Amino acid sequence: MTRILAITNQKGGVGKTTTCVNLAASLAATQRRVLLVDLDPQGNATMGSGVDKRELQLSAYHLLLEDEPLERIIVRAEAAGYDLIPANGDLTAAEVKLIQQDGRESRLGRRLRPAHGDYDYILIDCPPSLNMLTLNALTSADAVFIPIQCEYYALEGLSALLETVEQIREAVNPTLEVEGLLRTMFDARNNLANEVSAQLLEHFGDKVYRTIIPRNVRLAEAPSFGAPILKYDSNSRGAIAYLALAAELVRRQKTAGGETAPDDGSAQRGAAASTPDTPAA
Repeated sequence: MTRILAITNQKGGVGKTTTCVNLAASLAATQRRVLLVDLDPQGNATMGSGVDKRELQLSAYHLLLEDEPLERIIVRAEAAGYDLIPANGDLTAAEVKLIQQDGRESRLGRRLRPAHGDYDYILIDCPPSLNMLTLNALTSADAVFIPIQCEYYALEGLSALLETVEQIREAVNPTLEVEGLLRTMFDARNNLANEVSAQLLEHFGDKVYRTIIPRNVRLAEAPSFGAPILKYDSNSRGAIAYLALAAELVRRQKTAGGETAPDDGSAQRGAAASTPDTPAA
């Protein structure tokens, strides 16, 4: 059973695209079939997957606005180990044109439907704003996955996002749920980060993933080499943390009764690599 996750936060700079790319690669490393949909006109997830956005013939623009077959738009991110619907600046025009389309908020969901069953996970990298592209992602998704940096304005931005999710649920996608919150770029030496983390746990309980993504230089370097952290430096703290995140995601879905892919034990090995509720060492 395919699970579609919209990875989003209306606040930029929280590690959203980093999470998309590295979670996709980590899930692929545990033998899950993964499709990453880059829905951000900046195309950072595309470049971070090792695909040059400047050389694209077909992209997410054609997925939303043209009748190109889905299989022609999907490319293989060989180095990353997953399939990709790439994006570039053309998506900026798509956002404008979508407003004039019938059923504009559900076009992504309709176009992705043929891929259901071909993948265990479809991850959607959303723009850092609430626009027609993000609306399409939330309408097509089973759940919202929220990366959040533990800083002063984090909770305020999170409240606005959760209000948006509730509005989408009431209007167009009644089954939409919050998959979980992921603490990113975490520095345990920072008192404010620890305070915000404690508040998240207090208010959201088990919706907060136990895995924490630490601040990590190698993790920050990886996108400039067009590779997920697993390919760039598999022994780094960032790589270990994202493997642990993939393991936790798979474990949660199994608990909910939705995991169908065979388990070769690699997800559990990823979980063992990181201590829950502390940054990976």
